Amino acid sequence: QVQLVESGGGSVQAGGSLRLSCAGSGFTFSTRPMAWFRQAPGKEREGVAAITSGSGTVYADSVKGRFTISRDNAKNTLYLQMDSLEPGDTAIYYCAAGAAWTWRGLSQTGYNSWGQGTQVTVSS
Repeated sequence: QVQLVESGGGSVQAGGSLRLSCAGSGFTFSTRPMAWFRQAPGKEREGVAAITSGSGTVYADSVKGRFTISRDNAKNTLYLQMDSLEPGDTAIYYCAAGAAWTWRGLSQTGYNSWGQGTQVTVSS
């Protein structure tokens, strides 16, 4: 049974940093593309960053240069380092896993397993 568990969310002032983690289990982590999505109140869920099984990455324009996605296949864990946070980054952040050896970038259709989400709140 595929399970994704996010952690590391919280409240921070603008300009601060947070590091999100997502622990995967029940599947072969190293073969899956992984991604972070977020959903702000009243808005649709959007892709933030994604990483291939070979650690290639793609970012939404709104977070380029501020966020870094990475993975540790030995620990079955996905990370999102968020620096220079802005109030517009406030959202619930979700970890997602795609089918093995596929790549859909930041398209939600490319991901079939989702975590429960972790809240990130950035105050000005």
